[in-house]
Amino acid sequence: MIIYSVTVSMDLDIEANWVAWMRTKHIPEVIETGYFYAAHLHKLLDPAPEEGVATYNVQYECPTMEAYEVYRDTEAPRLQAEHTERYKDRFVAFRTLLSRVDSF
Repeated sequence: MIIYSVTVSMDLDIEANWVAWMRTKHIPEVIETGYFYAAHLHKLLDPAPEEGVATYNVQYECPTMEAYEVYRDTEAPRLQAEHTERYKDRFVAFRTLLSRVDSF
């Protein structure tokens, strides 16, 4: 399994709007692409984000690297552009890929 992890830090004054939009629009749209079968939204607690900032992490579960690569090349540009346009200059984001080794 591949985990596509997206971490986003944003101004506190857009936090509630961002969380609502992610829950009702963005995350469902990513899942609807068919490349991921689950997503988990997390809020960073420790280390505490800098003053005036909220940080969240979304982990999307993907069955294979090939499926992720197709998503990255065909769907991600449009979805990321929509996010950037909506919250322009109010957030920073970084993305990582993880491979699950084991579950306990």
